Amino acid sequence: MGLMSENVASIYGISREDQDASAALSHRRASSAWSCGKFNSEVVPVHTKIVDASTGREEAVVVRTDDGVRPNTNMTGLSKLKSAFKNDGSTTAGNSSQVSDGASAVLLMKRSVAVERGIPILGIFRSFAVVGVGPAVNGIGPVYAIPKALKQAGLQLEDISLFEINEAFASQYVYCCKELGLDIEKVNVNGGAMALGHPLGATGTRCAATLLYEMQRRGKSCKYGVISMCIGSGMGAAAVLERGPMINTPLHHRVSA
Repeated sequence: MGLMSENVASIYGISREDQDASAALSHRRASSAWSCGKFNSEVVPVHTKIVDASTGREEAVVVRTDDGVRPNTNMTGLSKLKSAFKNDGSTTAGNSSQVSDGASAVLLMKRSVAVERGIPILGIFRSFAVVGVGPAVNGIGPVYAIPKALKQAGLQLEDISLFEINEAFASQYVYCCKELGLDIEKVNVNGGAMALGHPLGATGTRCAATLLYEMQRRGKSCKYGVISMCIGSGMGAAAVLERGPMINTPLHHRVSA
């Protein structure tokens, strides 16, 4: 995957500076979102124990926040990091997603069932598309998956208020945003995987949860959102979500999608 990132940077001309700037922005946004309590609605605290290897003593802890968010991340610090995959490369530990533990889930059901059970509707699943791209540059998958999902939903890029595009690596994330001509003020507004982490198998639902709660906060001005990601074997996936018609529970409570 690291070499895939280097391929994308080399083939499509994504500079080290652009990659580092994207990483710094991701950390700033994620730090701000945590400070403002934006993630409280979508995070389930995990109760666990830490065991001291030398004494065997156990300490109960509650994990509530992501460990990898570094609010002081800046271009100066990022520029000092060495390439992780090639001697002359541009992909570093700082402009790549973090290997992290985590899990996520969403609840998808018919509207009639949600109404019958009194479950608040955060969002409406409008379309989903998967595409294939070259495995050597699989990070570009969103460039092709997003237009396909939009076409299925009968929408244009201009109709979308918010995007959540997984930040597997800054190289592919920056390329996707540039190639699609996206306004960066609409993309990953609360940070992404470079800051929050990238637990395997959780990307789609994590992005969906983050997007849906942000759409609810913005209200009627935010009708449609898109989530998208690359997939290691040479695929890209994207989904179009519409803001739900109601939310009967304050946003500091967790509700179903």
